[in-house]
Amino acid sequence: MKGILGRKVGMTQLYTDHGKLIPVTVIEVKPNVVSKVLTQEHDGYTALQLGVEDKKVSRQNKPEMGHFKKANATPKRFVKEIRGMEGFDLGATIDASIFAAGELVDVQGTSKGHGFSGTIKRHNQHIGPKSHGGGGGSQPVRQTGSLGDIAGNKVVKGMTMPGQYGNVTKTIQNLEVVSIDLENNVILVKGSIPGPKKSFVIVKQAVKQLPNREALTLANTSNEEVKGDA
Repeated sequence: MKGILGRKVGMTQLYTDHGKLIPVTVIEVKPNVVSKVLTQEHDGYTALQLGVEDKKVSRQNKPEMGHFKKANATPKRFVKEIRGMEGFDLGATIDASIFAAGELVDVQGTSKGHGFSGTIKRHNQHIGPKSHGGGGGSQPVRQTGSLGDIAGNKVVKGMTMPGQYGNVTKTIQNLEVVSIDLENNVILVKGSIPGPKKSFVIVKQAVKQLPNREALTLANTSNEEVKGDA
């Protein structure tokens, strides 16, 4: 297992060598610092704790400073563990070169929060009829509708009702790494990933590998043009 922490920049489009236009997400992956090495003997499982982007001095506390001092680093804003990852020493730096174009990755992030939402937006339910007195009673337009059998005298778990929508951890699996720009610390992956722009994400090696898969090949484009699109 291998992984790296990054930040979502946004989306753009690129052409393949067959002339197909594909959507790609730009992920900025600044150098990650290994702030802790967890082992099976000492911690019960193998993992690496990674940190990225320096924290403001005014927001640092003494426990954090002491923890990162062991790795000869300053406290970081985004710190996460990558389970099953090994092969790096305490204080080592990891960059985008850990991945290569054509690899499959799983990207984890926090989805956009929409607050308290109704069932039409939250569960994609239909809008009721607006004619013949629609809008309430037996013909609601945006109301939830029936909650099921009245004999049960309870609301069944999992019932599609209004409530908090979004702002949860989501993982998108098997996204292909289209290109890597080590000069600008950028990874381009095919498709979309969770979260708004500038949100932190975790890019990990795909757990489920797809057999008999052909890697994408981009059209012959100069680096200057690719940077301009991104």
